[in-house]
Amino acid sequence: MTADDALGRLDDDDYPAYTMGRAAEMIGTTAGFLRALGEARLITPLRSEGGHRRYSRYQLRVAARARELVDQGTPIEAACRIIILEDQLEEAQRINAEYRRAAAEGRPPASD
Repeated sequence: MTADDALGRLDDDDYPAYTMGRAAEMIGTTAGFLRALGEARLITPLRSEGGHRRYSRYQLRVAARARELVDQGTPIEAACRIIILEDQLEEAQRINAEYRRAAAEGRPPASD
């Protein structure tokens, strides 16, 4: 792998670039909170060869949203469910928009 390839990965939202400590620091929470999100299966960090958790920028955004909800008084389990439902709604809206575009253009919708 070249240096350019390695640097290019840092632009990838799904690249697990952050350690648990750094991830917790970035979103202003604790490692225990991140572990709780993993136990609730909201996010599943990848593991390094040594077994350490690594988080992606996408996972950090999800964790930050969970923290926001928990800070507002929502129980962590409910916060996780809300985020999952928000994600499902966003995906359904994206698919619906694609169907509408395809119908307006008189073509079949793209299959994913």
